This record gives sequence, structure tokens and C-alpha cells, in this order.
Amino acid sequence: MKKSKGTIESEISKAITQWEKDFLGRGSITVKTDILRNMIIINLHGILTPAEYAVCETKDGILSIKKVRADMVESGIDDLKAIVSSITGEEVKTFHTDISTCTGERVMVFKLCKDYEKTFNASE
Repeated sequence: MKKSKGTIESEISKAITQWEKDFLGRGSITVKTDILRNMIIINLHGILTPAEYAVCETKDGILSIKKVRADMVESGIDDLKAIVSSITGEEVKTFHTDISTCTGERVMVFKLCKDYEKTFNASE
């Protein structure tokens, strides 16, 4: 039986959370994944530590935290793409991410080579 869109979104959220714990040493507090056209959009809340919030009180601190966090995620990009590909069965074309130093939220966007959402709409 084919998995539902909600099931796939949940599997991606769980897998990304596990990747965070294994690769970064800690996971976010909440993760929500949405499939929209050819994009897998992941919102992660509770990313920053209290120490990182303290560092983010200056412009240089904000830039430093953004760079370190981006470098950490980018160093695991092959694993992240493999996670999304293994769950969706689709090839990842590009990956984009940013973090808010105000809210401690990270957004990840995986763009797939085709409109993955259509695979659900056709059968539902």
C-alpha cells in the first residue's frame, strides 16, 4: 500500500531529527515537514542553545553563529540528501537553508527533480 503524504512528511521529520542528534549532537525541539510541489520544506524550532542566543546579541555574533551553523549543516549535506531521497524515492536537485538568530528556527528546503506532490494528488 502506498504511503500517504502525511506519513512521508512525518518520516522525514523523524529522520531529520535523528540526523541532528547523531551528527550535530542535539536535536531541535519540534520539526514540521511539508511537501509542496517539488519542495520538501522543513521547519525546525529550538535550534539555538542559550549560549548561542547570548552570542547573538551583537551583529558580529549573529554572523558568527549563522556561519558556524550553516557550515555544520553543509558538512552533512550528502547525508541529508540521502535521507530525503531514501524516504521519497526521488532525486534531490538542490538544498537551501537558513537560521533565524531571533527565533532559533531553521528552515530547510530540498528541491526535488520533479513535482513530488502530484504523486499524492493523483491517488487521493
